[in-house]
Amino acid sequence: MIRTQISVPAERTAVIRPSRPAAPIRSASPAATIRPGHPAAVIRPACPADRVALGDFLAGLSVHTLYLRFFAPVTPTPALLNLLSGGAANIDAVVAVRDGVVIGHAMAVDPQQPAATDVGVVVADAWQGQGVGSALIRALVARAQARGVTSIAMDVLHVNRRVLAMIGAHWPAADIGGSPDYLTIKIGLPRLRPLEGRTQWCGAMYQA
Repeated sequence: MIRTQISVPAERTAVIRPSRPAAPIRSASPAATIRPGHPAAVIRPACPADRVALGDFLAGLSVHTLYLRFFAPVTPTPALLNLLSGGAANIDAVVAVRDGVVIGHAMAVDPQQPAATDVGVVVADAWQGQGVGSALIRALVARAQARGVTSIAMDVLHVNRRVLAMIGAHWPAADIGGSPDYLTIKIGLPRLRPLEGRTQWCGAMYQA
């Protein structure tokens, strides 16, 4: 489960506000609207400067939420925080931030097949069900398509009804495989022309 369990470019950060009924996720725009009157949050690329905030984020998650995301208890070690902040060549990570506090995280790990990526997402307990997870996934999908990815995969525990409901609402034609412990969901993406000449700065992908 080390893949995700263990560029929306910077100028296209997403502002999200608390939730509407689910609408199809479209990679053309990373923005998501969630219920009026709730303080705004921003989705942006993760970077090494987020390691301390990510450690605090993980420490604030309930045992149940950690289990749903990582399939096991986890400790925010320096190695894990480095991965979550996008500190590897094959990892793309984004965070949802409100008033400087991380309230959500998602990452895509590109395996050997260049046209596929493995996705994982987790949201702070108090923000679950507000559309934050969908907005994070939307950002990752847009960034993945910019890299030329045409397929994403997610491993989801059978008991993770919230994520399974989100997948069913947005990708009703997803290919779902089963195992005694978890489901593997595979989703095809429209092929876009990959963007070339990428330069990385603080986790954001800029076009040269």
